Amino acid sequence: MIVKEICAKTVLSKSKVLDYTINPYVGCEHGCTYCYARFMKRFTGHQEKWGEFVDVKINAPSLLQREIKRKGAGRVWVSGICDPYQPLERKYELTRRCLEILLIQHQPVTVQTKSPLLLRDIELLKTSSDVEVTMSIATADENIRQIFEPKAPSIRERVEALEKLHSEGIKTSAMIAPLLPRAEGLAKELSGKVDSVLIDRMNYHYADWVYRKHKLEYAMTEEFFMQKRSELADAFRNKGVHYRLLF
Repeated sequence: MIVKEICAKTVLSKSKVLDYTINPYVGCEHGCTYCYARFMKRFTGHQEKWGEFVDVKINAPSLLQREIKRKGAGRVWVSGICDPYQPLERKYELTRRCLEILLIQHQPVTVQTKSPLLLRDIELLKTSSDVEVTMSIATADENIRQIFEPKAPSIRERVEALEKLHSEGIKTSAMIAPLLPRAEGLAKELSGKVDSVLIDRMNYHYADWVYRKHKLEYAMTEEFFMQKRSELADAFRNKGVHYRLLF
């Protein structure tokens, strides 16, 4: 893993998903095979494979402190193109320091991650009534998870983190994307642990070689996505879990 400390020029950016986004890191140690954020290599000059480099924006909190005062109110997505709680966050605490600034300014925040490390900051998250934590979980099958996300936390760790957050009164959701095989089992796993679920096919073809290697080509077809769309909708409806289909 190549880790480089850098000074960014800006940190609070306009987003097409929410109002703003903050990315304290460039690159991600999880290195998921399908990750759309690998497009960042075009702008950073990194020659390493995705998942083998991280640039640490060591000035992110000080930049945010200035930028938050100039820009209008709006919901902030933490983060759009990196996992804000990837393992390096344990050392650098950039996400925590940025959250402290946002919450002091009463900004609404959506944190998206795959990591139970965010439980470190649960007391901080509880200081605001306008915080939502979204956990990305693409399948209910650990073997499938290991094929596509070999360096990410386990499904069980993510579900348990959601359960803890939910029990503490923090708004929680799950993002099922990309839609991988055996995702339908997530209805049982997530019931009672989330306020809502988002479901998206979100296949950018970066992981096409993984599907082929493991003879999972059927899970790239339109028939697969339509079938799973229906199965997931029925399963979450039967469990009384609010869901949104994004495709």
